[in-house]
Order: sequence, then structure tokens, then C-alpha cells
Amino acid sequence: MTKRATIKDIAHELNISTSTVSRALADQWDVNPDTRRAVLEVAKRLNYRSNPISLRLRSRQTWTVGVVVPEFINSYFAEILIGMQRVFFPKGYNILVAQSNETASVEENNLKLFENNMVDGILISVAQDSDNTAIYDRLLKNDMPLVFFNRVPEDIRASKVIVDDRKWAFLATEHLISQGCRRIAHFAGNGNLSVSVERRHGYISALKKHGLPVDESLIIEAGLQMESGYIGAMKLLQMDPLPDGLFAVTDPVAIGAMKFLKNHGIRIPEDIAVAGFTESPYATIVEPPLTTVRQPTFDIGVTAATLLLDQITSRHDPDKSDSWSGDNVRTVTLEAHLEVRESSLCKNFRGGS
Repeated sequence: MTKRATIKDIAHELNISTSTVSRALADQWDVNPDTRRAVLEVAKRLNYRSNPISLRLRSRQTWTVGVVVPEFINSYFAEILIGMQRVFFPKGYNILVAQSNETASVEENNLKLFENNMVDGILISVAQDSDNTAIYDRLLKNDMPLVFFNRVPEDIRASKVIVDDRKWAFLATEHLISQGCRRIAHFAGNGNLSVSVERRHGYISALKKHGLPVDESLIIEAGLQMESGYIGAMKLLQMDPLPDGLFAVTDPVAIGAMKFLKNHGIRIPEDIAVAGFTESPYATIVEPPLTTVRQPTFDIGVTAATLLLDQITSRHDPDKSDSWSGDNVRTVTLEAHLEVRESSLCKNFRGGS
């Protein structure tokens, strides 16, 4: 195998120092134009390729950002990544994507991998069982630009991009109440996740506003994926009387529940009206189409990427490098929208309210 040419080879051929070769290749101002020209000619002839690790060490910038997402089973995070690409690619940045598989230990490994590869910044939506507060703190103390999106830790002082989960869960539950539902179940997510906690609070607030009892037996911690909906629906079928409404923490959970209930003879929305949260592509093709909260996935990606890019730019700006981390901590709350579809429209069956 042919030996890879190095800076030493170029320096030896031209009888100059390796530092002069390095400065010429970096196009620094203090190199004689004739020397630079000679270095470039020899480098081309020897098929010299720069060592990216060396370049990283010299410039302290890799033009790469890391993104950690919980999963790719659904399109939600893929749509967010499209928004991130819209920001980063025109600026010359590459995106490295890692999946935590909803596991804290895998998430931690992803973060360490990005840190060791000297990415310029990290975007992360935390895993459902994440307990990585210590590594988040360490990254921030080491001046790593860091932005959380969608699923965010409450106790970390870092920039975040979210929707008002409590507000939209309240409105989704209130919509079910407006359709005549009076015994509404809630399939909740992991209690460690802010989105799960906030959506549960929204559900409870809607019940209280309309004078309905908060029955803890109707709140089932099911998880976030479709199989969680199956498990939750099995528990619903054991209840007497059967709930007349269901608000699920995510669309996959809602869709899983709908499939299981329909397979067991439960009509939707006649027997149970259902609402979800996310606006999965499957929401419009499941039968009946699912009422859900549509989140602005593309805008979440654009906003999170813009916040991170601002931090990275400030970090490499000599006038701002001492204060970038403090000055750039922001929480941005984006708007959502309740998409009402047939899975919850049951006035004709219950007489409205």
C-alpha cells in the first residue's frame, strides 16, 4: 500500500520547515507567495491530503454538529431533522445523527461519542428513561453548545425548543368533553419526561375545569410507542363501565389502542372517542382518522438549529467568546394546532354537551 504523504514529506522536498508548510497549506498571511505556491504544487504532486484531526486541533472547529434523537420508528424526528438541515447545510455544516433507542445508557454513549469527535455543538431530544443530568452539566461547563428540543430536562439551564404541552393536552381533552365524553381515560408516558408530565397536567386541568372527577384508575402509564397503546387498551377492556373517551400521550399510543379496541368489537368514536398528540402521518390514514395535536416539526428543527448556530458563532467570535453560554440561553415555545377528525366526533351518538 502506498504511503500517505505528510507535511514532513513536503518540507523535506522543499528544504523548509514543517511549520512553514503547515502555514502555507492554511493560507496564512505570513507565508511568502512563492513559498505558498511551491508548497501547493508539491502537495498536489504527492497527492497530499490534510489530516482532519489535525485541522480540528488547530481550528477548534469541525463544521459538524451532533443530533441525538430517541427513535426513528415514526417520522416525527425525521421531519425535525429536515428543518435542521435547512439551517446547517447552507452554512457548510455536516450533521451526525445518533439514536438513543429510548435508553439512557445509549444516549450517554451517543453524547460521549460526539464529544470525543469534537463536534461544534449538540442538539438532543432526551430518551424516555433519561437520567443523564450529570453529562448535560459537564458538557455545558466545558462550553459545549447544547440545545434541547421536544423532550427537555427541566433542571438544566440550556436553550430549549418546545410546544406548550399542557395547553394543547388541555384543549384535546376539552374537545373530548365537548363531544359528550364524561369518563375519559388518559394513556400517559414515562413520568420522567417533561412532555408526559405536562400532557397529564393538561388532561387533569380540563377535567377539573368542567367539573369532572379525576379518577386515577383511568390514568394508565403506557409508554410512548404503539405497543404501549395495545397494553393500555387491554386494561381499558377490564373496566366496568368502559371509558367513553381516551386522550393518549402520543399518536402511536392512540393508534395502537384504536387497533386493539376495534379488534375486540369496540366502536370508535361511538363507544370510545379518541384523541392523540403529535400528528403522525398515520393519523390521517388510520380508520377512523385520528384527532390529534399537530406539532410544527419542521419549525422545531429550524428553531433548534438556529439557536445552536448562534451559540457556535458566538463561541468562535473573539468579542463574544467569554460570554456566549450565558447570553444564548433561551426557551422558545412554538404554537401547535388541534386537528379534529372522525375518531372523536361523536355528538350524533351522545347528544353533545
